[in-house]
Amino acid sequence: MWKRQALIVIAFVLAIRLPFLTQPIQGDDIYYLFGAQHAQIEPLHPKHTAYAFQGDVVSMQGHPHPPFNAWYLGAILALTKDVRELPFHAAYVPFSLIAALSALAIARRFTERALLATLLFCAVPAFVVNGTSLESDLPLLAFWLLATALFLADRMALAALAMVGAAMCGYQSVVLVPILFLLRRRLHWALAVIPVTLAIYELWERATSGAMPAQVLTGYFGTYGLQRLENKLRNAGALTAHMAWLVTPLAAIGLFRNEWLWALAPAAIAAWIDPNPLCWGSVFAGALILAGARKQGWLGAWILLFFAASLAMFFAGSARYLLPLALPVCILVAEHTGYWAVGANLVLGLLLATVNYQHWDGYRQIAAATPEEKRVWVNGEWGLRFYMESRGALPLLRGQSVQPGEFVVSSQLADSLSFTTGGGVPAPVSETAITSPIPLRLIGLHSKSAYSSAAKGLRPFDISNEPIDMVRTVSVIPRKPVLSYLQMGSPEATSQIVSGVHELENQQWRWMDARAVVLLKRPTTPGPVEVKIYLPDQAPGRQVTLALDGQPMLSQTLPATGSFTLTTPPFAAKGEDVQLTLTIDKTFQAPNDHRRLGMILAGAGFISK
Repeated sequence: MWKRQALIVIAFVLAIRLPFLTQPIQGDDIYYLFGAQHAQIEPLHPKHTAYAFQGDVVSMQGHPHPPFNAWYLGAILALTKDVRELPFHAAYVPFSLIAALSALAIARRFTERALLATLLFCAVPAFVVNGTSLESDLPLLAFWLLATALFLADRMALAALAMVGAAMCGYQSVVLVPILFLLRRRLHWALAVIPVTLAIYELWERATSGAMPAQVLTGYFGTYGLQRLENKLRNAGALTAHMAWLVTPLAAIGLFRNEWLWALAPAAIAAWIDPNPLCWGSVFAGALILAGARKQGWLGAWILLFFAASLAMFFAGSARYLLPLALPVCILVAEHTGYWAVGANLVLGLLLATVNYQHWDGYRQIAAATPEEKRVWVNGEWGLRFYMESRGALPLLRGQSVQPGEFVVSSQLADSLSFTTGGGVPAPVSETAITSPIPLRLIGLHSKSAYSSAAKGLRPFDISNEPIDMVRTVSVIPRKPVLSYLQMGSPEATSQIVSGVHELENQQWRWMDARAVVLLKRPTTPGPVEVKIYLPDQAPGRQVTLALDGQPMLSQTLPATGSFTLTTPPFAAKGEDVQLTLTIDKTFQAPNDHRRLGMILAGAGFISK
């Protein structure tokens, strides 16, 4: 019986994986690949590197996962010598097989309908879709379920090895400890493996680099405000909605319909936030499962413990976060449903996976059509950035100065950054819509899907024909400065700012960092340059210097914080434009702000005598 069931499960998994072996690089794949690349240089420390993230250079030590995935990808990269989709995705198929066969072994201990429960698990949309990525979710799931299956079989030494793998895939693996403890309600040495593994890893990193990865990660939580209450509430709402689609909601409602009183309040809150039935209906069904789980013994405890941990640990509300609790839900539902539920969820999962493929393939095609002979900046993340960088593009950093003759490729979906074009203006080259004829959206410009992130809505996915993303390419063409005096709120400011000045705020001023450069039109007669600045109370800098065309014109120590107007002696410019350089001796970083800030700049330029 086991052999026949195992062969069916293997065939099922291969049937949903093989068509997607050429899946483009997607989502957070690119960040794991940075670790894989660094593993070629420093194999024991693949995360001892830095990369650009949303316009800032960050340390990979703050990445929210231990290094197993970077090691595994690094090993594949060492063999293939380059990132190619097919061999990388083929190398990840074993994790899906390990997860599925472990699920079968576990299900056989709790239900006579183990094959149905396992196929339900393999048809979970998040398993179908995210199994085609190079992120750590599938390796973590594989080790989690393998450790559980071996623990149930009293193969403790092998279970401990699987637990080491789970620990090195994700910090959330620690939740497996209380789950397994509740199975037998007695301590066992194997339960210490995950926390001890994580502790050894943290202490080893501290000894070799001077910082614990958890500390670096906590620092980024503060910098980016990831653990703010609003994020946690969205996370809770989205995860509840995703619970409904671990199995088809109709099957969940049929099993747990007697718990409807518990689900009314969450559904009402969801309806107040978003009246679309896809939101509140999913929350209703998800809340039914959670309410019903409290009566389902150890399987129910597994569900509730991991879900509660997800509320505390996560902030984005992604569907893939719930994969470690998908199996017990499927086992419970399998007792009261039929194979139609497998078909229903599989159809949805394959449709979503197809839309997902088309989304990321759009970036691959755009990158292939982008010229390589010019410097190109990529103003976006994820697959677009990977494919653009593979062709020589550079990631756009916050406040980046783009020079005439250069190109910028921007993703509207990725909250693209502003940039300056000192000496030039951006001219549109092309605009491409990325879309899919299938009216389902995991993410999109006008989508309220929380499949990957709850930032724009709480629906588990969305139904829409709107574009997924718009990718624009602009070329910076030369243009001489038109203003001799530059107000920061002026429309011409962006084209005359060369570097070191941030986005416009309050329509009238901009923060600058330690050094700012702007271009000014040469006045008809020589004259002094005036600079209006403001030092807020938290700014530590006091020494301000000013140069014109590289010639020092003024150096002044400001007595205190406040508003100041600095004026240079008259200056006779030789060229058609003048380069003004303004510096301050110290910068600071404000809470929840990743920029290095020096002082506030309101205006600068030539004035009449």
